[in-house]
Amino acid sequence: MDAVNILAPEVGMALACAAMRIPRASVYREDARQRHLLASPQPPALRPAPPLALDAAERGALLDVLNSERFANCAPATVYATLLDEGGYLGSVRTMYRVLTEASQSKERRAQRTHPAYAKPELLATDPNQVWSWDITKLKGPSKWTCFHLYVILDIFSRYVVGWMVAPQESAELAEKLIADTVAKQAIAPGTLTLHADRGSSMRSKPVAALLVDLEVAKSHSRPYVSDDNPFSEAQFKTLKYRPEFPARFGSIEDARAHCQAFFAWYNGEHRHSGIGFMTPEAVHYGQAAALLRQREETLNAAFLANPKRFKGNAPKPPKLPTAAWINPPKKDDTHPIPTESSTLN
Repeated sequence: MDAVNILAPEVGMALACAAMRIPRASVYREDARQRHLLASPQPPALRPAPPLALDAAERGALLDVLNSERFANCAPATVYATLLDEGGYLGSVRTMYRVLTEASQSKERRAQRTHPAYAKPELLATDPNQVWSWDITKLKGPSKWTCFHLYVILDIFSRYVVGWMVAPQESAELAEKLIADTVAKQAIAPGTLTLHADRGSSMRSKPVAALLVDLEVAKSHSRPYVSDDNPFSEAQFKTLKYRPEFPARFGSIEDARAHCQAFFAWYNGEHRHSGIGFMTPEAVHYGQAAALLRQREETLNAAFLANPKRFKGNAPKPPKLPTAAWINPPKKDDTHPIPTESSTLN
């Protein structure tokens, strides 16, 4: 660049750049950068006060009105309109914002509702009938805007559906009856069960809450707008609705009940669930899984002894049975170890 600047006064910038094979734009850009670096920074010019601006007394009077008990929670536009309706004028809406900004009060002025801090549910089941999860999903009816409501109660350890019902509407009374009948059918002892659900109207209803108190069943709820807090019910509904035979619509509530009757018989008695060692929910729920696991081990051992080379000398092992099922397991640490063989969702 220095050679170009020395040669340019003699032959011109174009010829000097051509001789040195340097683009002229690079020379001009470097010169501009140098001028910018050498220029002394100029302090910003003070803006003169507009001749029509409010004086100090007027700004103070306007701020007092804005901070008064009557208008403390009102937006400037509301204050402006209210004063106009009463025949008063202290300044424009923009002037009100300007005065509030000078007083460091330009923020939300209305009283805001504060939501409580919802605790993340952390539920552990190490055996069946310790934690149940329940939810309600919609099944499309015969015509548009019609649907039926499927209530399902699921044991999270065994994935066994302990109770279900198809009803024409969602109702706290129907939910109360289903829960009471299911607790009685499973012979749940008082103080041994936790019932988890989301925050739907039926789940948080007074009849259901009163029933759980009478049955000595602990209740647990998901956090608002957090579907992961009820994963077992959500996964079971997905299994239902992604089956090939699940119809786009049901012709009647009887059709919906017949379909669910066949589905839950398959789900409980035939479906090999990956989250419980590919056992059926029925086998895990009623204590048959250990015997089936021994049978699987004997079969694999026999296959290994018959042809060890096929397994490269390593005897195959069947999938392990779950020892724990968690809803939101806590973070692991050294002082509070948690079970590691947690069942997973299918």
